Amino acid sequence: MEEPAEARVGRGQRLYEACREDLELFGVDELEERLDILRAEQARVQAQIDKKRSGRAAADALFAPRPN
Repeated sequence: MEEPAEARVGRGQRLYEACREDLELFGVDELEERLDILRAEQARVQAQIDKKRSGRAAADALFAPRPN
């Protein structure tokens, strides 16, 4: 008998679920650790945004119409 396939988790779904957790269940140390993790994730996301914007700017500059 085959095991049922696990449902695939959508992109960003785990983050959404983490944001809905009841914070009353966490201690101060756990909340501070959570903040550290969130700050690191924020920096990682910002770095990716900057990288994508830089790549887009380079592409726009390369393919921009040139004056005659």
